[in-house]
Amino acid sequence: MNEEDFQKFVISCKKNVLQLSQNGGCFIGSAFSCIDILCYIYGKLVNISKIKNKEEDRDIIILSKGHAVAGLYGIFAEIDFISKKRLENYLKTNDSLYWHPNTQIPGIEFHTGSMGHGLAIGIGMAMASRLKEKNNLVFVIVGDGELNEGSMWESILIANAHKLENLVVIVDRNKRQANFKTEELIPLEPLIDKFLSFGWDVHSCNGHDFTDIDSTFSKILNNNIKKPHVIIADTIRGNGIEFMEDNPDYWFSNFEKNKIVELNDLLSNTKENK
Repeated sequence: MNEEDFQKFVISCKKNVLQLSQNGGCFIGSAFSCIDILCYIYGKLVNISKIKNKEEDRDIIILSKGHAVAGLYGIFAEIDFISKKRLENYLKTNDSLYWHPNTQIPGIEFHTGSMGHGLAIGIGMAMASRLKEKNNLVFVIVGDGELNEGSMWESILIANAHKLENLVVIVDRNKRQANFKTEELIPLEPLIDKFLSFGWDVHSCNGHDFTDIDSTFSKILNNNIKKPHVIIADTIRGNGIEFMEDNPDYWFSNFEKNKIVELNDLLSNTKENK
């Protein structure tokens, strides 16, 4: 996947997310802040056939910030984990496409959404893979506000204690928790120094820039550092549609069909990764 392919993939996945923003709505802001990273992982890093078939040596992806699941569904519809037609069933009682990840959907490893649980699950899976001598990776995408949970820092300590070099955590650092700025609510900075002090291999990147994302993952995948890895991805809620960016009015949206058509046109005419 080159940069052009990546941009097309992201736009297609975002259009799928917009389809979910009707009949009850979804967390577009949160989905759009991490969807570039998710698109990179699914589009370039992992063997999606192994994931879909739950093969034992598959790479594992856990979206700990489960309220952003619309981003996953948008990607799954592009890689044939689910049909695009099935997106119409979102939030309906005749399907399993719910507000948060559901293991009845191919590719979902664990029910997430209760903040602070996904990393602990990912650590358990990384430890199990090591015991089984499987050469796979475990990716866990967490929200920055989620780092206020004490269980997160317990997990961060445990991952370091066991030197889980097969664990890659991505912090979706959109600097927001609910409708507040993280640094005004419960400050997280200096976040890089905190992870370093906990013994992790620490990286940062622009979470919407293909070149930066690609370079950062390459550094992790090509080194032999016996530590758990974390990428602090600088992101923007609602990224890709200018009036939505960092605008609380649109972080949870329930749009009519005519508005979705308008937004699709905006995505088609807006250069990604600005």
